[in-house]
Amino acid sequence: MKKENFLWNSIKTGMLGGSIALFICLIGMTEVFSKRDVIEKVITLGQFVLLATSVMTGLIASRQTSQLVGENRSLHRLTAGLVAGLMTGVVLALFVLAGDKVNIRAVFLNATPGLYNILTFEKGVSGVWVLPVISAVSGLIGAAFLLLPQAAQKPLTQATLFLFFMALFSGLFRVVLINQGTNWEKIAKYLYGQTGVTSEGALIFFFAVVIISVLWSWRGQSVKTSVAHLPKGGKLTLRLLAFAAIGYVALGLPQVSGPFIAQVIVTVALFILMGLGLNITLGFAGLLDLGFVAFYAIGAYTVGLLTSYGPFGLQHISFWAAVPIAVLVAMAAGFVLGLPVLGVRGDYLAIATLGFGEIVRLLAGSDFLAKYFGGPQGVIGIQKPCLGVLEPFVKIDVPRVCNGIELGKPQDIYYVAVAAALLIAFVAWRLRESRLGRAWMAIREDEDVAEALGVNLIQTKLLAYMLGAAMAGLGGAIFATLIGSIFASSMQLIVSINVVSLIIVGGMGSIPGVIVGAIALIGLPELLREVSEFRYLLYGMTLIIMMLSKPEGLWPSQAAKRELHHVEASTEAEL
Repeated sequence: MKKENFLWNSIKTGMLGGSIALFICLIGMTEVFSKRDVIEKVITLGQFVLLATSVMTGLIASRQTSQLVGENRSLHRLTAGLVAGLMTGVVLALFVLAGDKVNIRAVFLNATPGLYNILTFEKGVSGVWVLPVISAVSGLIGAAFLLLPQAAQKPLTQATLFLFFMALFSGLFRVVLINQGTNWEKIAKYLYGQTGVTSEGALIFFFAVVIISVLWSWRGQSVKTSVAHLPKGGKLTLRLLAFAAIGYVALGLPQVSGPFIAQVIVTVALFILMGLGLNITLGFAGLLDLGFVAFYAIGAYTVGLLTSYGPFGLQHISFWAAVPIAVLVAMAAGFVLGLPVLGVRGDYLAIATLGFGEIVRLLAGSDFLAKYFGGPQGVIGIQKPCLGVLEPFVKIDVPRVCNGIELGKPQDIYYVAVAAALLIAFVAWRLRESRLGRAWMAIREDEDVAEALGVNLIQTKLLAYMLGAAMAGLGGAIFATLIGSIFASSMQLIVSINVVSLIIVGGMGSIPGVIVGAIALIGLPELLREVSEFRYLLYGMTLIIMMLSKPEGLWPSQAAKRELHHVEASTEAEL
């Protein structure tokens, strides 16, 4: 890059960053995000996102000048970041000035005085000069970051991300600490405010992570070496202690976090069940199923019809007896779906399974079958799990009484859902390592070669559909008893899309990847309800970033790692 061109490129980069920041403002994200503070009474989440845009703009502009040589190279890089950040702020400042003079809201509904006030950091239109100044400083920070040594970049990045994480979930951590007692309550109020981290808490979190990161980089390798040289008994003891700690936290979490957090965890566990089921069909066997929500619905409706006390209830049996029936019915549905699509591959298979999912949803919600499935009214009055004996019902519309412990609250269903997810994860892991699992993977790689090697395609594919459907049916059964009612409108195509997305983000064919993907795509948006309307925008951005930066997923399987890294190595060798 020529020296006379780097300023022009920095200006263009800054204008692009300003356009992105303007887009974030006009879709309403800035105002919605500003309901949550990162540092209370200092900076909101919406303002933080805009400043992060300026920092990234300065960083990118500075990186573009890396080819420049000479004694003023560092000065040029800082100048590029400063100019890029300045231009980002200028674009936003012009937007605020234009909005003050012209009724932009006639075209852009989110161009409100409240937005202008957020952009100017509560100073109003008269303080619009603040935008270019703060953006220029942010761009300069982004450029200066690249000039730091690698040993300094890593701790600062980790500390910033950790502070951002603690601010996002400040409400969760505050509630958990307050429920521990008076002393913990004082700590909670010192570290967390009502809407974000306090200034004192921010300093503590930031510098604590920096110190820990520096110490770990200094002594971490020796600790890893010491652990690696432990005898087998020592390693086993460490694993048992880790599992014991995780188990202790898992058992006590719903009691200290409240019903909302427990329900979020139950929702994540249900998507883990569906994800593990689809991971068998798609991740192991390579059979793309876009109608997977149908099996989830079948499991839910089966439990609902067997345990409800409304006019559509059939037998009024207990939850524990209804769940195995729901799993078997879902397996039978997997068999019914598998038979007609055995010879279909690729995109055609996705379309066929998509049709199956829509058929099940429309039939369940239709007036034609309303006397069996409730139609638009759904199935209501689904019984909660009972650890004891259910009294016989007197009237068909009267709920049965539990003569034991009723698992009616989300904190109670939590244990059922998490136990089911752990059990199914163990089953999926054993299946992957079995002969059947290797047959599925052979089909995924090449059906013709697998058949030539003796794999029975019909039997193996049917087993993939049936076992995957059984896991989804179990998730639907728990969902029905958690909500207490089931409606066809709850079983939309987007549920299947979410399950496919969490497998891709977590890592195709990876069991831990399913868990990580469910936490990232289902749990985090549930905890951040104020940003839930932008969930699908964030989904799209996440998927694009994942495909570009980490296509194997957050926690990929060893096979996926070998395949992708082998391809990358082969490409580099050819070049």
